[in-house]
Amino acid sequence: METQAPAEDSYDKLVEEKRAREKEIDAWLPITSSRNAKWWYSAFHNVTAMVGAGVLSLPYAMAQLGWGPGVVILILSWIITLYTLWQMVEMHEMVPGKRFDRYHELGQHAFGEKLGLYIVVPQQLIVEVGVCIVYMVTGGKSLKKFHDLVCKDCKSIKLTYFIMIFASVHFVLSHLPNFNSISGVSLAAAVMSLSYSTIAWSASAAKGVKENVEYGYKAKSTAGTVFNFFSALGEVAFAYAGHNVVLEIQATIPSTPEKPSKGPMWKGVVVAYIVVALCYFPVALVGYWMFGNSVEDNILETLEKPAWLIATANMFVVIHVIGSYQIYAMPVFDMMETVLVKKMNFRPSWYLRFVVRNFYVAATMFVGMTFPFFGGLLAFFGGFAFAPTTYFLPCVMWLAIYKPRRYSLSWWTNWICIVFGVCLMVLSPIGGLRTIIIQAKDYKFYS
Repeated sequence: METQAPAEDSYDKLVEEKRAREKEIDAWLPITSSRNAKWWYSAFHNVTAMVGAGVLSLPYAMAQLGWGPGVVILILSWIITLYTLWQMVEMHEMVPGKRFDRYHELGQHAFGEKLGLYIVVPQQLIVEVGVCIVYMVTGGKSLKKFHDLVCKDCKSIKLTYFIMIFASVHFVLSHLPNFNSISGVSLAAAVMSLSYSTIAWSASAAKGVKENVEYGYKAKSTAGTVFNFFSALGEVAFAYAGHNVVLEIQATIPSTPEKPSKGPMWKGVVVAYIVVALCYFPVALVGYWMFGNSVEDNILETLEKPAWLIATANMFVVIHVIGSYQIYAMPVFDMMETVLVKKMNFRPSWYLRFVVRNFYVAATMFVGMTFPFFGGLLAFFGGFAFAPTTYFLPCVMWLAIYKPRRYSLSWWTNWICIVFGVCLMVLSPIGGLRTIIIQAKDYKFYS
């Protein structure tokens, strides 16, 4: 009996050491290191994540969808994504004493250790990395537009250089350690999104309805109209793509059994969704009403005057996209750092973080400079990855975990969302791919 005690002691010691190491790693990783966020952090993080530059392409999407289908799809998307967001907020702490701090952890609980990772991680990475690349392009384009409007006699500068200028900000900001440390950037971004959306629709309304405005479909052939319709579905899906960072945002809110984090989180989400409605519906409807099917894929390009106002709106877009990029990059940093520290046993240190994050910013900058076909990319990514993670993956998890009674209200609601989301996922990349092919024909690399 004597010999057994030391063996047990050393085993306990090992367990303790392992726990201490895991605690130390969690205190270092960006998602779990800081849990003192207030409910309003949730509000502006969600606004920054949701209201992206995608809002500026909504009038163009309306022109491809037409009045009836366009309004229905916009409203349906708003309702469905609010419902799936509510599900994610509820599922964050459904196991007593445990928090699903990351989207893939919830996936593993719903589908099993291995399968959960295989289902969630690729989709989440496509969304987050895709958004970062698209925002590199958007930031560069808006800077270029600002430069061209403010300085009409200046020498023209390539878009490539503007993307580099935009990326230079991220080489600095990416070293903020966690979600709470980017809350100032995120708040500025949320205010900017409301500002440029308001400029977009109020300047359109001030211009009045264009002479000989047409609301019919732009494409001459039936095939063109159908493909454009599919592509517009992807643009709408892209506009409602904030769910990929919801659990990660909720992980920053403190939680106790008496006061779970879902209370303050949901309060923030409701405020965020009111702001989303104030941004999306006026821009989409007023923009389309004023310009009809002649609207560009970025409404600010259609509005050329007054130059100072449009230049200001473009600068607001730049500031907003800086915050959005950071919100979407943070979970990617978390994944990369987790793999390096937990799987490859690197020591958590500032230089590991320095190398990882600079590499990521450089990679997204390079891809953005190489393929800046903005509209087509939006539709392609929008359908391919945003529809699953936003429209129906939360519903599938809900059905897998809670198993609601067949044909009950919850069962029907979830299945309707799943069918709608699957249609979006299948149809919109087709339109997006066609747009990319058409735009790529006369494209010169790094022009």
